[in-house]
Amino acid sequence: MSMSDFLSPLDIAAAVQDCQAPDSFDHGKFFQLTGMAQKSTNQLKNIFKILDNDQSGFIEEDELKFFLQRFQPGARLLTATEMGKFMAAGDHDGDGKVGAEEFQEMVQS
Repeated sequence: MSMSDFLSPLDIAAAVQDCQAPDSFDHGKFFQLTGMAQKSTNQLKNIFKILDNDQSGFIEEDELKFFLQRFQPGARLLTATEMGKFMAAGDHDGDGKVGAEEFQEMVQS
């Protein structure tokens, strides 16, 4: 399973290109540009499984660093600032990780 099973490769490329500069990643804009914001709950669960590299049921900070690379191999790593903003937006229960339901809420908000 890959992101292109759920998202257009052209949309993915455009979204990754949009945030090439360090500290330019905006999760909300990224979700819109990739088309994730319009996906069904089931499709978002499958996308989450790809992002959850260790299959723990959560996206932890060490996985979040490689967020863009899950969409496009060779993409840059997220900066500490970007990871902090992503976690602040998605980690609703304050446990230091983003669960599948938190991710879905963040994408669809």
